[in-house]
Amino acid sequence: MKTTKKQEEMAMVKHIILWQLKDGYSAQEKEKIKQEIKTGLEGLKGKIPGLTDIHVQTESLPSSNADLMLDSAFADEASLKGYSVHPLHVKVADSKVRPFTKTRLCLDFEA
Repeated sequence: MKTTKKQEEMAMVKHIILWQLKDGYSAQEKEKIKQEIKTGLEGLKGKIPGLTDIHVQTESLPSSNADLMLDSAFADEASLKGYSVHPLHVKVADSKVRPFTKTRLCLDFEA
């Protein structure tokens, strides 16, 4: 199927991450960590080229086996690659995310 110019203009790349926090944190500590991750990552909106939307979901139902989710959108795959190495993103990831998470699942796709 051939895409139209309008469809190509509307195409974007979605970047979805699910994390589990490391074991041993109290409920209060988990909430603080999740809020700091949310504030840090959502604070990147408007600061990284090609990042068009970013949201961190910290609330979940008891049936969940992940502690939080990143739902972000990029203009294109090149923008996602730029985000991954951008100093502002790396600073948040290294200080607010990686030290506190034990598992990370990622799904990137064109939408």
